[in-house]
Amino acid sequence: MVEGETAISVEAVVRAFHEVRPHPEKVEQRVSFGTSGHRGSSLVGSFNASHISAIAQSVVDYRQKAGYSGPLFLGHDTHALSQPAWEITLEVLIANGVDVCVDGQEGVVATPLVSRAILQFNAEHDSQRADGLIITPSHNPPEDGGIKYNPAHGGPAEGEVTAWIERQANVYLTQDLQGVKRIPLAKARERARPYDFVETYVAGLDQVVDMTAIAASGLKLGVDPMGGTALPIWQAIAERYSLDVSIVNDQQSPDFAFMPPDHDGKIRMDCSSTAAMVNLLAMKNDFDLAFGNDPDADRHGIVDANGLMNPNHFLAVAIDYLLAHRDGWSAELQVGKTLVSSAIIDRVVVGRKRAIYEVPVGFKWFVEGLYQGWLAFGGEESAGASFLTQDGRPWSTDKDGIILCLLAAESMAVTGKSPSQAYQVLTQRYGIPFYQRLDAPCSAEQKAAFKRLSSDLFEGATLAGDAIEDILVAAPGNHAPIGGVKVVTARGWFAARPSGTEYLYKIYAESFVSEQHLKTLVDEAQRFLDQALTTS
Repeated sequence: MVEGETAISVEAVVRAFHEVRPHPEKVEQRVSFGTSGHRGSSLVGSFNASHISAIAQSVVDYRQKAGYSGPLFLGHDTHALSQPAWEITLEVLIANGVDVCVDGQEGVVATPLVSRAILQFNAEHDSQRADGLIITPSHNPPEDGGIKYNPAHGGPAEGEVTAWIERQANVYLTQDLQGVKRIPLAKARERARPYDFVETYVAGLDQVVDMTAIAASGLKLGVDPMGGTALPIWQAIAERYSLDVSIVNDQQSPDFAFMPPDHDGKIRMDCSSTAAMVNLLAMKNDFDLAFGNDPDADRHGIVDANGLMNPNHFLAVAIDYLLAHRDGWSAELQVGKTLVSSAIIDRVVVGRKRAIYEVPVGFKWFVEGLYQGWLAFGGEESAGASFLTQDGRPWSTDKDGIILCLLAAESMAVTGKSPSQAYQVLTQRYGIPFYQRLDAPCSAEQKAAFKRLSSDLFEGATLAGDAIEDILVAAPGNHAPIGGVKVVTARGWFAARPSGTEYLYKIYAESFVSEQHLKTLVDEAQRFLDQALTTS
């Protein structure tokens, strides 16, 4: 097995978590909730015990404000900082009288399991509302930490909720944690309520995926949990449903030293990266299908005989299959995608006579539709998705990497086609997309100029030889600002938005003509943007 080139000192990372005191006057050391919670590193003062104490107390304050009296489901992954952050979170929550549900064995708990637990409790209790916290930086490097909050709808919290928690937490930081309650860990553990997350989740999987069809097919399946929370889930799935599942890597270590390096030499547990998935790819011929999940199991990687599927390609396959094989779904259900996901998804949805619901980047935009049951599927280009149960009820309103992997197996079991073969059928019907994402330098002034972009800046122009059909600064599905711009023609599109953490902007582009046409799209997009960001 190839080992990662960059090993971390777990001892140093954990020591810094407890000993480094962040300076709230420094922007980079304040609590900051992005699209997936607050993330940072203890070594640079951006994810430390003070942050977690302040965030946990702020969540308590928010629960009181929102009138939540049900339990809080607490999960965490296998990163080095997740266990100490989990401990402090538990100490603060219990000190404030919160009924906290934790894994009975104090094992790790995946993101979709927390979402599922919240939804189940709230469906069964009218007078109480439950919510959850997950301690995870997702697929980020081993030295990073993260924490995200899921309110009563079970999915990622809305921007106004995280903004409230962020402001409150930074007040606590500024006050040197005055007003934050904590009790000793031993007492907190005694008062926590044991909950079997894995059993509850796995027992209900046949509501959302045809587990009988998978078992009857005899498909030989391989799984790489990538050192994360998916390991106990897959072990339980194999046992309960008598599937032929081989766990190709059952190692769990907070330094993730068993992981191959990603494309840039860093250790990163990204199941959509061919570099990070190289170990599983080397075994692809040993299985009919193989899967990877990131440390909190909210993302999926699908491997068949043709290799690792591009996330956009598998989303198209998953959507097409579901719309053809879910007789219990209403014809009025919509399909959610982010505006930088492949346009082949649009063509698939239209081909199945359904409506597309296009939103800005971030899974949080799908939560309302999944929770209320009018959105059949929500997926984003970074290999995160979820969908309704077979009878049209919400299953997980957060990303669920487990059910997407199982759906790949169901699809192959029912149709006889591997996911990559199914995608080839789609391209024969809807065309072959050529897709690219790249980063470009962006000054502070240019980042600010993105907020002032408007459609009239491109009026009368063409793009790669085609008339411009649409210019978007807000998403057509929910009309939320996209923080950038998307320009669409009949044969391609580009979108651009600034990075939230670096002096870069991201360009996404897709052509349904050729690689050369894609290059022209990208070149012209950069010229458009250079001019627009200078004049706006």
